[in-house]
Amino acid sequence: MEIPSKYNPAAAENKWYQYWLDNGCFKSTPDHREPYTIVIPPPNVTGVLHMGHMLNNTIQDVLVRKARLQGKNACWVPGTDHASIATEAKVVAKLKEQGIDKQNLSREEFLKHAWEWTDKHGGIILSQLKKLGASCDWDRTAFTLDAPRYESVIRVFVELYNRGLIYRGYRMVNWDPEAQTTVSDEEVNHKEIQGKLFYLRYYFVEGEGYLTVATTRPETIFGDVAVCINPNDERYKHLIGKKVRVPIVNREVPIIADDYVDPEFGTGMLKITPAHDINDKEIGDRHNLEIIDALNADGKLNHHGLHYAGKDRFVVRKEIAKELEGKGLLEKVEEYKTSVGTSERTGAVIEPRLSEQWFLKMKDLAGPALEVVLNGEVQMVPEKFINTYKHWMENVRDWCISRQLWWGHQIPAWYFGPGREDYVVALSAEDALVAAREKSGNAALTAANLTQDPDALDTWFSSWLWPIAVFDGIRYPENPEIQYYYPTQALVTAPEILFFWVARMIMAGQAFRNQIPFEKVYLTGIVRDKQGRKMSKSLGNSPDPIDLIDQYGADGVRVGMLLTSPAGNDLPFDEDLCLQGRNFANKVWNAFRLIQGFEVAELPQPEASKAAVAWFESRLDAAVSSINDSFDKLRISEALMTTYKLVWDDFCSWYLEMIKQQPIDQATHAATVGYLEKLLVVLHPFTPFLTEEIWQYLQPREKGATIMYAQWPVTSGTHQTAMDQGFQFVSTTVTEVRNFRSSKGMSPKNPLELYTKTPLQLPTGFDALIQKMANIEAIHTGTPDGPAHGFVIGSTELLIPMSAEVNIEETLKKLEEELTYTQGFLTSVEKKLSNERFVNSAPEQVIAMERKKQADALGKIEAIKNQMAAIKK
Repeated sequence: MEIPSKYNPAAAENKWYQYWLDNGCFKSTPDHREPYTIVIPPPNVTGVLHMGHMLNNTIQDVLVRKARLQGKNACWVPGTDHASIATEAKVVAKLKEQGIDKQNLSREEFLKHAWEWTDKHGGIILSQLKKLGASCDWDRTAFTLDAPRYESVIRVFVELYNRGLIYRGYRMVNWDPEAQTTVSDEEVNHKEIQGKLFYLRYYFVEGEGYLTVATTRPETIFGDVAVCINPNDERYKHLIGKKVRVPIVNREVPIIADDYVDPEFGTGMLKITPAHDINDKEIGDRHNLEIIDALNADGKLNHHGLHYAGKDRFVVRKEIAKELEGKGLLEKVEEYKTSVGTSERTGAVIEPRLSEQWFLKMKDLAGPALEVVLNGEVQMVPEKFINTYKHWMENVRDWCISRQLWWGHQIPAWYFGPGREDYVVALSAEDALVAAREKSGNAALTAANLTQDPDALDTWFSSWLWPIAVFDGIRYPENPEIQYYYPTQALVTAPEILFFWVARMIMAGQAFRNQIPFEKVYLTGIVRDKQGRKMSKSLGNSPDPIDLIDQYGADGVRVGMLLTSPAGNDLPFDEDLCLQGRNFANKVWNAFRLIQGFEVAELPQPEASKAAVAWFESRLDAAVSSINDSFDKLRISEALMTTYKLVWDDFCSWYLEMIKQQPIDQATHAATVGYLEKLLVVLHPFTPFLTEEIWQYLQPREKGATIMYAQWPVTSGTHQTAMDQGFQFVSTTVTEVRNFRSSKGMSPKNPLELYTKTPLQLPTGFDALIQKMANIEAIHTGTPDGPAHGFVIGSTELLIPMSAEVNIEETLKKLEEELTYTQGFLTSVEKKLSNERFVNSAPEQVIAMERKKQADALGKIEAIKNQMAAIKK
């Protein structure tokens, strides 16, 4: 096959991805091999690929491709999350554009629209992952709302309810007025804003005067039921039991005392609104206060808001301030920094709201899930997140699992009485009717008497089952797939969902299979721009991943993303990293073309080539061992860096130069092609398209063959430290000689001689490498007659005889400058070593390093003086 002069990423990516699909390369079924399973953190069905997805899924693909190359049965399960709040919001917005109000639709009608939207948009992000090279088993694509997953979620709800772990309760929840549903604590983002502190006057019911109460939310006075002070506040003790009138409302409310009140905040008085603040609710419960809810679900005031009824809470905040001021009820307003909670899904300011919801008791589930992390059954990478996990799990609160939405898993509870007190929980409406008849003692009940709870379950209540549910392990706990693929080997996800997804999956695994769901958790960092800002659409600082792939190639982007992405640490992304990745791909391509262009002949193998082959054999073995270790520890960035240096520096920059000649002998050529093939395998997890392209060109392959199932190199223990040291000596010598030629304006074609005072102690053939690569005519033991340029490598002094055209005065000047610098360096080292405090407190290895610096400097000074003396002869 004719090899193109340049690598074309777009052509290779389209060709080979389709080839992999056509040949079923990503498919997995249970067999005799060791399984390696990863389940994708299901992206929202509403989503499109962003930089965080790129990083996360690249890491997963690297792990899966590495496992295949090791002969494991790798299975990467893809899928999407139905994203209750986000999807319903998008569907509602779309309907509004069409002039349709959700409130005018039945649940069934709305869900029809939602499914149409999902069918149209839901596969976008998965198709984009294919451009990245994601080697998922696409036949296994799951959706948290598809039939098997839906039934699994309902079964889990019923089981937990029957265990006594699910209950209904009237509690204060986080309410999203825009989505009109509850959200969990973990879905509330807190941000600091510049607000205002309003000082309101509450006049006494009896007698003259008033109290001044500070509040940041004057619109909630319509729910005021008391004014509270600290019982130890001497200023106000005498007022306990008296009554005041709520401004504008004129409701008479008592003055009470509670330790919760901070005497230092505001005026030391707190207005109590139990329906609109969780702390007020707790105070209200302690003092048996009335609850008055003045807000509707959409954040507008209700009839309790009097003439403000129907107006939004923030509109009322502005208008009521004017009314209070006009009536002499507003004493002053101060600027005030405060923290507000906003919905992660819609951005709306969260409203604390009393609501009847379904809750899951978490304490008993959290215990076993904490234990398996603390004892190392589930490993977290990096380990620094264990303490965060431990704090969350030890302070876990019951989980509000109901959402006031239609898009999602409808809660399997049916009411059969006049109110909401009489209900049953069952797998189906038919089972519910049987249970309701039994519970009520009324055999005449019909389906028409039953009403299913309209709420849907929190999205996380389905995704916490993900590793089990994708293998249908809830419905069929003993099926061959769940028995073979579960528990999975690794989970790659973001730290921000450590509690409400990772922890809950561990809970579910313990609760429903008595097993951990995964062995390792790799927690990625956040992708940030060069200024350290988190990449986001709102900031406009996030490039389109597909545009990056089109410009730099998928392999270039993958390498660029992983070059600076250690686990758990943020990635300072720069587009130049992708350029570096593309340049790397081009470097590998050019190395391949060079090798393919060699003319091969039946020649004896030169000593230099024999030494080069032996060195690279050792180097490859050491590098693969290091790469394996990095993979075992999920240090993916380190594994890439080792691979990158092995390929770019050791193979392309040094090895190929060491063996390059025309024609080349068969033994060296065969070894070189073998090394390239091994390097392609090691590179494949990071650059799948490039490596497949070269691998297919390298030699004839069988139909359907792919590098994906080549064998990962097996370390053989051929690595030798002497080889490393020998190469270091060779490379440094070659560089020094080349620098000498360059500084003297000498042609590289002019051969030089090299002298060493003592014989070189190098592996066999390494002296031949020096002669070949530095164009050295001969290496002599001894000293040359006449002036010479010298340099020291370790303890070995080497000398190059200086020809007549070399400017001796200039050379002596440079040597004097080098001598002055080295003597200054030696003085600083000896000063440090003469400091008793340093010597007595520094670690042994630090002292040893300083003594080595001293010895090297002394040797170099002696060598420079010898050179100067030789030149002056």
